[in-house]
Amino acid sequence: MDNRDEVREFLTSRRAKITPEQAGFPAGRRRRVPGLRRAEVAALADVSVEYYAKLERGNLAGVSPGVLEAVARALRLDDVERSHLWNLAQAQDGSDALARPRQRSGGVGRELPEGLLWTLRAVTAAPAFVVNSRLDLLATNQLARAFWTDLYNSHVQPPNIARYQFLDPASHRFYPDWDVIADRVVDVLRNEAGRNPNDKDLHDLVGELSTRSDAFRTRWGAHNVTRHGTGSKRFQHPVVGELTLSWLGTTVDADPGLTLLFYTAEPGSPSEEGLRLLASWAASQDAEPFPPMLSSS
Repeated sequence: MDNRDEVREFLTSRRAKITPEQAGFPAGRRRRVPGLRRAEVAALADVSVEYYAKLERGNLAGVSPGVLEAVARALRLDDVERSHLWNLAQAQDGSDALARPRQRSGGVGRELPEGLLWTLRAVTAAPAFVVNSRLDLLATNQLARAFWTDLYNSHVQPPNIARYQFLDPASHRFYPDWDVIADRVVDVLRNEAGRNPNDKDLHDLVGELSTRSDAFRTRWGAHNVTRHGTGSKRFQHPVVGELTLSWLGTTVDADPGLTLLFYTAEPGSPSEEGLRLLASWAASQDAEPFPPMLSSS
């Protein structure tokens, strides 16, 4: 899949965020573009204007590591943005493993490793669930199935956290900090788009969300990339009310592209009591521990 548009928009958006004063250039009065001019970035990276213009048109094939680093420094990219730029270049160059289409992480209904399903069943005090890089919700333990009850009852199917976030109005009630969570969801998809531009299902998901959600389209156009491995989130659950939970995600080595996530509450907190109440409610509802299309048999 051609990622030149992605490269062009990413470099242009980063250039627009740097003021001339930050880079040591006079502001002037006749600037027709926000941020730095191409010639200024070229000067900072010590390449010709013509060469940088080629890069910003989206052509990163064959670019040396030294030039990539120079451009990253000129654009003041942080570690995550620098990694994203390298992923874009490697995917285009075709000489690195990142550039080759990886085994697609599939969608709802795929077979998951049996040991992973056993792990989910073994966790009873915290919501535990498995997502792929497109945020398809692939499997849950019983408590996570109850936790995501709104998502599974949503008119937006198949179960996907990004679709729920941007296409279901119920998500605004579920996430008190909706804008913060929305930013994080887009970050996940943007990082994956840089790593694996050949994922057609991801491309289709981004196209669907861009068409149907102004909030997604605006965030996607910003080309922001950050890394999230752990943190805390607030939820307003329809059954047990307010929950403040810490989350931790770990990759599944046996099946690249999958992430196992846990939501836990501070011991002795009202949120821990809320999870206990949710577990009791889930048991009373005889909630399925996994989506109907998944089983360990």
